[in-house]
Amino acid sequence: MKHVTLPGGEVVPSMGQGTWKMGERAERRSDEIAALRAGVELGMTLVDTAEMYGDGAAETLICEALGSLRDQLFLVSKAYPQNASRSRLAGACEASLKRLGTDRLDLYLLHWRGSVPLAETIEAMEALKSAGKIRHWGVSNLDTDDMDELVAAGGDGCVTDQILYNLVRRGPELDLLPWLAQHKVPVMAYSPVEQGRLTSHPALDKVAAQVGGTPAQVALAWTLRHDGLIAIPKASSIAHVRENRAAADIVLSDADLATLDAAFPRPAGRRPLEML
Repeated sequence: MKHVTLPGGEVVPSMGQGTWKMGERAERRSDEIAALRAGVELGMTLVDTAEMYGDGAAETLICEALGSLRDQLFLVSKAYPQNASRSRLAGACEASLKRLGTDRLDLYLLHWRGSVPLAETIEAMEALKSAGKIRHWGVSNLDTDDMDELVAAGGDGCVTDQILYNLVRRGPELDLLPWLAQHKVPVMAYSPVEQGRLTSHPALDKVAAQVGGTPAQVALAWTLRHDGLIAIPKASSIAHVRENRAAADIVLSDADLATLDAAFPRPAGRRPLEML
């Protein structure tokens, strides 16, 4: 598996594990725990979550599944925008730490932009970093103009922008991805298979047959073709985790990429960053 170097030099795997909607159904819990553990064993040690996911249920699931493996993990969580102020971010972070059963987050993100000024969020993030509660901080769902404002507000410490990016969400290629590359800010792509909807397209079927994979693996491999990009697909079963991990080893040819580009063209003009 490829790796991505964060600003400052720390190296993380290019494929991690997402946990959106995990930990919310008791009948799935044992499978989800097994899936998270299998993912870590396969090298997918970056685990992404948020206080929003099941009102903390995903964080609690991660604690149960991976608490004994904490030192092997790169744990990422996200704060609601209304909690991203001087007065509230520390409390939100402490609540996430408690649910995760750990004393620090490896990366803490602003989940999306709200009414709190970015300068205030930066100050609160840096305070948590100085206190040893978080090791790095970043943002999620911020578009190019937001990133310009973040840097202008003193946000040079931002180590990633987590965004919606996949074959049918190619808008970031027009300006945001080049901006992030120019500023050496790695991309974290969520929903890289569009929540499973990218599995029944003839072009994906064609390329999958050529590379000996599945349509979902091809969609993942397409996203992972970028250097400096971390994909965080979710998997709730061991079989699905193994399928995701194998996608990281698929190399798409120029012909494969041309087929996908024709079937899933990038937008002709700039559009606002999409969110799920």
